[in-house]
Amino acid sequence: MLIRIVKMTFEPSETEAFQELFQRNKEKIRGFEGCEFLELYNDKNNKNIFFTYSYWQDEEALENYRTSSLFKEVWSETKQMFAGKPEAWSVDKVWSSA
Repeated sequence: MLIRIVKMTFEPSETEAFQELFQRNKEKIRGFEGCEFLELYNDKNNKNIFFTYSYWQDEEALENYRTSSLFKEVWSETKQMFAGKPEAWSVDKVWSSA
């Protein structure tokens, strides 16, 4: 399993539009082959900073998503709202309390 964390900083005036975009597409992303989990977080102190947290079956599944028309459509709209460069990490789970 691969865990993907993406940090995105938006123009403050675009946070509502981003959340609406996410709401419209979250089920499509979650339903994409290889995606096992998807959540969106909002920084408590900086309301224009969001994080997506997703589980993918493997690196190939994530790459298939990243080259899909769904990703290209959503990402092209999302990146127009950025105030800063997004950051992304692919991580392995080391420990879980569950």
